[in-house]
Amino acid sequence: MTEFIPPATLFHALPSPFPMKRGGELHGARVAYETWGQLNAARDNAVLIVTGLSPDAHAARNAGNDEEGWWEAMLGPGKAIDTDRWFVICVNSLGSCKGSTGPASINPQTGALYQLDFPELSVEDGARAAHAVVQALGIETLACIIGNSMGGMTALAYLLLHPGAARSHINISGSAQALPFSIAIRSLQREAIRLDPAWNHGHYDDDHYPESGMRMARKLGVITYRSALEWDGRFGRVRLESDRPDEEPFGLEFQVESYLEGHARRFVRRFDPNCYLYLSRSMDWFDLAEYAGGDVMQGLAKIRVERALAIGAVTDILFPLQQQEQIAQGLALGGAQTEFVPLESPQGHDAFLVDFERFAPAVAGFLAKL
Repeated sequence: MTEFIPPATLFHALPSPFPMKRGGELHGARVAYETWGQLNAARDNAVLIVTGLSPDAHAARNAGNDEEGWWEAMLGPGKAIDTDRWFVICVNSLGSCKGSTGPASINPQTGALYQLDFPELSVEDGARAAHAVVQALGIETLACIIGNSMGGMTALAYLLLHPGAARSHINISGSAQALPFSIAIRSLQREAIRLDPAWNHGHYDDDHYPESGMRMARKLGVITYRSALEWDGRFGRVRLESDRPDEEPFGLEFQVESYLEGHARRFVRRFDPNCYLYLSRSMDWFDLAEYAGGDVMQGLAKIRVERALAIGAVTDILFPLQQQEQIAQGLALGGAQTEFVPLESPQGHDAFLVDFERFAPAVAGFLAKL
């Protein structure tokens, strides 16, 4: 498989070997990242963004890449994350195929792709890799760490593993542990990939790619990323205008089916299936309760930050709102001044990527107080 690296991406070489939480180690590994704004003389205006499963490090336009980023509306001069004030870093997750070392990377010890020889990946491994980038930039303490979705997990792991590493935290549609429903959905996504004969136990290439498995995994994901309310309002029961050919008697019939098919086809050849499997499973394994005798609230209470904001959408079924409320309550037990902001967005888990009218003011208001 080909890695998909945005132009002008920067790279940080991780210590070699880089030990992994669940065993094994990486040699010659790297983390991809991009930056915006200027680091001040005191080096105390840095903000780190850690992402969900699929984004790369290109969150917004910058001097090295004028292409629109995945969080363009939130990041830049005068925006919610104001790069006239903050020096912003966004890292691509360890285990991804967007520049950081992952299953689609070359294993320097064999000269072949890692594929399933990549060590078992945890959220904590990604947090330690992101911390290495920040330290390499000469930053001892972040002004804020912002985590979206899986990045919300990564941010919590970062703060727990590196006490004093940030003064504040914004957790957006994240969680302190994976819930059974989310685990079940991701399990089905992984099964769809593994049952595709072209997956071939992780040994595939561009010519023999598990496209059907990835399409099904992505469709299932997109269904859970949005809410039933949005699906109904956006598509209703509108049917496709074209007639279905006789050879496809159970083919696409409704507009919502066509939307899912188009979305999936745009994604599948832009993400490595093995990377998807590894990152997906890392979320299932994540649980701050393991650091506090089985009590997730006490795990959160071990984290020390001055201020924290936990926000989410009331229609999110994948990382439901009670998980953001739990984060706010748990961080408060640790002494943080916390805010919990439930947003009445109809757009489910993906709301932070599209509903900027609600999310941008909440983030901007919190950062303005720092």
